[in-house]
Amino acid sequence: MLPSTAKVPPSPDGAAAGDGGPSPGWPGPAKNDRSHGRPRDERGHGRAPRRAEAARTGTALTAGQVDRDVPTAVGRVLHDHLGRLTSAAASVDVTFACDVADRVARFTLHGGKRMRSQFLWWGLRACGGGTEHVHEALRVAAGLELLQTCALVHDDVMDNSALRRGGPALHADIAAHYGPALGARTGASLGTAAAILAGDLALAWADDLLADTELPPDVHREVRGIWRAMRMEMVAGQYLDLHGQATGSRSTARAIRVACLKSAMYSVERPLELGAVLAGADRDTLRALCRAGRCAGIAFQLHDDLQGVFGDPETTGKPSGDDIREGKLTYLVAVARARAAALRDTAAARVLNEALGDRGLDDAGLERVREVLEGTGARAAVESRIDRLTAHGMRHLAAAPLRPEGRLRLRALLRAVAGAGPDPAPGPSAGTDEDGAPLSLLPGTGAGTDGGAA
Repeated sequence: MLPSTAKVPPSPDGAAAGDGGPSPGWPGPAKNDRSHGRPRDERGHGRAPRRAEAARTGTALTAGQVDRDVPTAVGRVLHDHLGRLTSAAASVDVTFACDVADRVARFTLHGGKRMRSQFLWWGLRACGGGTEHVHEALRVAAGLELLQTCALVHDDVMDNSALRRGGPALHADIAAHYGPALGARTGASLGTAAAILAGDLALAWADDLLADTELPPDVHREVRGIWRAMRMEMVAGQYLDLHGQATGSRSTARAIRVACLKSAMYSVERPLELGAVLAGADRDTLRALCRAGRCAGIAFQLHDDLQGVFGDPETTGKPSGDDIREGKLTYLVAVARARAAALRDTAAARVLNEALGDRGLDDAGLERVREVLEGTGARAAVESRIDRLTAHGMRHLAAAPLRPEGRLRLRALLRAVAGAGPDPAPGPSAGTDEDGAPLSLLPGTGAGTDGGAA
């Protein structure tokens, strides 16, 4: 079990999430309850109505309170929900609860900016929602955070990344804990296996949270449809990323497709769409929001690629150059390779070929890669594309009939994830990009199937 000293996220009005309850720590199972910590309703069905649950756990927030601090509001729901789940895990087995369930809870609660939750909430508010079903919307947002935990924990295992959010990745944490007693090799093996199970557990918890959220039947069907599509896209994007890495793909079009599936749709477009559907938005509004989200989401991944090579590890929370050492298919590298070939710059091509996939690449080797990325003009080209994508996203957002406050919040969020500065000049809106990646290669969505990437 997590210690009772675990940090409790404050409420938007400044009170601790546990204020008014018996303990500031994790809520334990109810007395005389055999449902592993889940409150039983008066009919003994093992699940209290959600509004009663919201009142009992102190998460009955108003829309105005959530507006003031979305991450904290979602954190309160997560804290209450994960407290019950970790109590249930402890009733199954204490070792499992301490090693796996509690780590999933801590990872989900601490660290991260709740970006997906913010897009969901402000998509809801911009479309006129939030006057009712506030707790239900926060539960869906909390599910997104658990889905993100699954993705990150598994991603760190597949990439063999030791750091996450400025601390040890989950598999590395378990390996370090057991290594002294079991030996480094056995500890590492246990850490990898445990992290796979931890990601699976986070995914199961996310799905259960969504399934148990009480919404009008037609809204629930739409939400479930988006959720299913988002899970599939997330896995497809991750596989294509690994496939490109293993096969040494050099395709700029494939790199953009990976960015779209792995980041744009999962991190921005689908959360926006979920919020809009919860608000009952019409199809035209959904289409405009999805296009805006996809543009900003691709820009987000391209900016992340730049940060992975040129960013400060103190800011990014992960070692600089990991994408190069792993040989990842990023748009930045694909453009550099294409430009080196076009310029017949064999020296630049050799630097890239030797560095990509070299896990022992030192700082001097990474600096040579940076010089090539700048010398070929790849860095400038990616920065320019980020600006154009951001501008296109802003135009799609402006086309949607949204509430003024929600529009302003979404504009700020979309520009922030893209790493954008001052408003860029408008760019082309259709056709192909300057590196030959046809926009038709980008997968469509239920709301708008024409790609909408630019």
